[in-house]
Amino acid sequence: MTNQKQPVRPAGGPGHPGGGNMMMMGEKPKDFKGTFRRLLRYLRPRKQALTAVLLAAILSTVFMIAGPKIMGIAITELFEGAFAKFRGVPGAAIDFERIGNILLLLAGLYLVSSLFNYVQQYIMSGVAQKTVYDLREDVNLKLEKLPLKYYDGKAKGETLSRVTNDIDTIGSTLQQSVTQFITSFVTIIGILIMMLSISPVLTLISLVSLPVSIFAIRPILKRSQKYFADQQRTLGELNGHIEEMYTGHPVVKAFGRERRAVEQFDAVNEELYEAGRKAQFISGIIMPMMFFIGNISYVLISVVGGILVTQRAISIGDIQAFITYTRQFTQPITQTANIANVIQSTVAAAERVFELLDEQEEVAEVTTARLESAKGAVTFEHVDFGYGEELLIRDMDISVEPGQTVAIVGPTGAGKTTLINLLMRFYELNGGVIRIDGLDSRKMSREDLRTTFGMVLQDTWLFNGTIRDNIVYGKPSATEEEIIAASSAAYADHFIRTLPEGYDTVLNEEASNISQGQKQLLTIARAILADPPIMILDEATSSVDTRTEIQIQ
Repeated sequence: MTNQKQPVRPAGGPGHPGGGNMMMMGEKPKDFKGTFRRLLRYLRPRKQALTAVLLAAILSTVFMIAGPKIMGIAITELFEGAFAKFRGVPGAAIDFERIGNILLLLAGLYLVSSLFNYVQQYIMSGVAQKTVYDLREDVNLKLEKLPLKYYDGKAKGETLSRVTNDIDTIGSTLQQSVTQFITSFVTIIGILIMMLSISPVLTLISLVSLPVSIFAIRPILKRSQKYFADQQRTLGELNGHIEEMYTGHPVVKAFGRERRAVEQFDAVNEELYEAGRKAQFISGIIMPMMFFIGNISYVLISVVGGILVTQRAISIGDIQAFITYTRQFTQPITQTANIANVIQSTVAAAERVFELLDEQEEVAEVTTARLESAKGAVTFEHVDFGYGEELLIRDMDISVEPGQTVAIVGPTGAGKTTLINLLMRFYELNGGVIRIDGLDSRKMSREDLRTTFGMVLQDTWLFNGTIRDNIVYGKPSATEEEIIAASSAAYADHFIRTLPEGYDTVLNEEASNISQGQKQLLTIARAILADPPIMILDEATSSVDTRTEIQIQ
């Protein structure tokens, strides 16, 4: 290393007890109203679009609702003409021209209704996608601000489930259920007005089924809420297990744990199956109950309506229109009940997302010092630290001069990697101070602090892309000559040139198309190219042969 370099080289792996899979315990939303209101706040910037959706839904529904009434006029005209002709009334005939005009008007109404329905869906799709976009942006920004201890304490699959599945659930609800709810609400009001205009008596009979339906489905909704929350939780657990088994597949194979992995998958999958089955079964009871109550109401309306027709209190066309309205009246109520179930699942998903957004962030930066060009002096002064309440490090002092090479050795779990985490400010100190060239690291921005260090860990990290892209990760502006020089210094140039595409060879997602030792050489080349004032090597050559290791050093 040059005089400007200062390798701090721990001889072991991670030494803190922060890992493990911590899954969220399944329970129904703790604050349904609060979570729902918070979700609605994401819709506030789109008030105008939502107003347009509401207006389009109203117009679409109004034109659709007018259809049965106009159809009833045509049926009445046809019936009265045919009946008069049957009775032999002089000059009686069916006015097909008027009936044809009525049917053309009816077709026009349905066409306009469909047009407004298209406008409603088109605008709402934009609102839903923009809202989900904002939510994903907030989650992404949050993930950037979370401390390392959050990722140490959460399974990757659990976090991914919140970012993908839960947000997708919210998006689907906004896309489909919101417009359906608006349409259903407007339909109920419009049909009620049309039914009252035809017959208040028949309307009263029809309305009796409404409180009966609400009374019947209310306990079902409460019970299904718990199972929908369990369904989201177990889905996160399943994703976490699959992600772990996939990334650690070679280890599972090596230790012959395939059967145990399958058993664990089956156990979580069974739990997800039970939660999903119960949630869907209980919520599925709503539809048959609504149809049963609606059919009873339909029978009563048919009997009373028939009596009124015989008494000439209502026309045959109006009774046909009213029966149609009765059928249409129960449909939006049923849809609203189903939407209530969807909202239960959505709120459970939203609460999981908001829990992520409410996680404690890294300590806010107070930037009062700036390190222009680090010389490499590192000092630990009376440092105290612990991952929990119990301190693991007490009153520790370390002093490293510029250009000095320091090796930190000790048994596994002694805290070697912990020193790196503190030095890089991945974790905050409980006490004391760490200074870089005499400056308190907590008074520097995290970006300035971390660009001062080049770090090569035992666990390599390479992303899906070319070898060149991976090497220039720390210095995107590097020239081809600089890339080759850094690769040569890391003794990686030779093996890279033996690959079919050389530096343009694409590494797959797990970088499994090169060996573990070659991965480490690439990470060393990446660190050398970045040319930081201070270099940290944490078992950086553990997978490299001894001869190459000596040459790199």
